[in-house]
Amino acid sequence: MTALLEVHIADKRHGARQVLRDTRLRLHAGDIVSLIGASGCGKSTLLSIAAGLDRDFRGQVLLDGVAQAGVRRDIGVIFQEPRLFPWLTVGQNIAFGQGAGAGNAAAVERLLDEVGLEGYAGALPKQLSGGQAQRVAIARGLFTRPRVLLLDEPFSAVDAFTRMKLQHLLMRVAREHALTLLLVTHDIDEALYLSDRVLLLDVAAGPVAAEFAVPLARPRVRGDSAQAALKAAILHRLEAAHMI
Repeated sequence: MTALLEVHIADKRHGARQVLRDTRLRLHAGDIVSLIGASGCGKSTLLSIAAGLDRDFRGQVLLDGVAQAGVRRDIGVIFQEPRLFPWLTVGQNIAFGQGAGAGNAAAVERLLDEVGLEGYAGALPKQLSGGQAQRVAIARGLFTRPRVLLLDEPFSAVDAFTRMKLQHLLMRVAREHALTLLLVTHDIDEALYLSDRVLLLDVAAGPVAAEFAVPLARPRVRGDSAQAALKAAILHRLEAAHMI
């Protein structure tokens, strides 16, 4: 079965320092996969390469078996910070670079309704809370109707309650838009709550050091015994790799 997204990084360097080597990642349609690991192990770099934002590496990115080069509409990205242009309205931020036609305006309104911000199209970013700004970022990530959504610690800058609400929102839009998700996170509980698989990157080992399946039905109960057992296994593996 052909993977929807396949990434092979034979070698990626920042100057003389090798960041990733012989790293392989395969996602099938509908997968929700989290990347965890110590700071500097290459998680965000891998995400940038998959998004087409970083092309300075040896290897390839395949979408439906076809080699990719550069940014494309089928792959959306949501960053740790919302990265909204402060001089543009919410609606203009969501549709940035796509024009201001009536069809786009209608699409913006639909997405704002989906993320719980109906009527905010004319607001400025400074009028939003942190959680609202990240909802706008999610709407912007969905605007091009991507098949794959890449998320780089998207909820780390908000409080715990807002984080839980945004996790619920992400799961809902992933289901409704039939998305495949690749998420970078430092929060093991978040990874276990959201994901089908959790991949551990090891800065010393280079490739994916371990993979943990999360065979738990949804909706999941936070912190139940099954998730606690998986968390203990992941922490043990992290300790064994001298990563924490």
